[in-house]
Amino acid sequence: MYRPDLGGGVLFADLAEGLAARAFDVTVRCAYPYYPEWRDKTGQNGLAVHRVRKHGVRVERYGLFIPPRPNRLVWRLAYEASFFASLLRDVPDRGRFDAVMAFCPLVGAVGFGAVAAHSGDVPLWLNVQDLPADAAAASGIVRSGRIARLMASIQKAVFNRADVWTTISPVMADRLAPIRKRSQPLHVIPNWLHESLAREIASHPSKRGRVPGQPVRLLYSGNIGAKQNLVGFCRALARTDAGFAFRIQGGGAMARTVRDWVAEAGDARFSFHDLSDEAGLARALFEADLFVVTETHGAGGSFIPSKILPAMASGTPMLVVCDVDSPLGREMAESDAGPVFRWDGVHGVGAMLENLSRRPDVFDAWQVNALDRAALYDRATILDRYANLLHDMIASAGSRSERHHE
Repeated sequence: MYRPDLGGGVLFADLAEGLAARAFDVTVRCAYPYYPEWRDKTGQNGLAVHRVRKHGVRVERYGLFIPPRPNRLVWRLAYEASFFASLLRDVPDRGRFDAVMAFCPLVGAVGFGAVAAHSGDVPLWLNVQDLPADAAAASGIVRSGRIARLMASIQKAVFNRADVWTTISPVMADRLAPIRKRSQPLHVIPNWLHESLAREIASHPSKRGRVPGQPVRLLYSGNIGAKQNLVGFCRALARTDAGFAFRIQGGGAMARTVRDWVAEAGDARFSFHDLSDEAGLARALFEADLFVVTETHGAGGSFIPSKILPAMASGTPMLVVCDVDSPLGREMAESDAGPVFRWDGVHGVGAMLENLSRRPDVFDAWQVNALDRAALYDRATILDRYANLLHDMIASAGSRSERHHE
């Protein structure tokens, strides 16, 4: 994914442009825009390869099969395989690049990264944003234990083609460490708040010290898939008598399910909207009292959702429903940037909302803690780490090559 796709698309574009600004010559191979709507947003998806240079980065777009039902296993496999095959039409020759970086959760992209690195005789950096085999099982895409084990084996084999691994949470690193075969370096580098959204958020006044509204204003913004179980949270919230105004703006495989539920429920406390642009997200965050993040039970074992970063930067406390031992649960325990509920205690959300106006000191502490925590995800610091590790990896590969030829 790459801009204008949201989520990872914006993040990866910001990384590429950040590396280009640090004197790297960057080529990105990505799909035509399709995410999170899962539809061809430009009408150009197909066999042709579209190449353009933008913000110092060469962007090459390759067509892929966009599944009509992304939560079905057969469609997901076709989707992965089509991107791998599409990329294979141009395998780079030796001397064309100094290094290859591959981003997962698309195993097809990692597979091509391994082919490209081998063909060019250069090191491969694997960045694991999510574990595809785990995600497929958690979201219900894979229900067969045998298929899940097969996917995990393929994932392990492809991952171990890489020379350097990075991931975005300590919990993910713990899960990755046992599957390494070559004792590859494994670094934890978190995601960050990308530059353009940070500017939009900074254009609004500080919310520090603002008391929650009556009714309390809730916001959900981002991808809506099976892993979020957002409709389950909405049903639980609807059963309470609490006063709130819940604005949901999202897209993704399960967005229609939530949209339909809001329409059928007829509860004026809920409203559904399409994903907004960055200016719209910054405005919605400024207006919100609490930013909602949900992870269904058993689905949050790998990473911290990047959607929490804009909330932190805006000083918006988060209302989180997740497993307390997940990366998100641990992040909330460390930051104390808002209330956290387990799914078996989600019925308590209504009482918390009703009492929120009576706890201004607690709400103010959540705001302060959110802003303080945002400093850990500073863009410049994190991109400097990427740049330094790239230089080290390339230099190390060059030294090994020289010793090999002596």
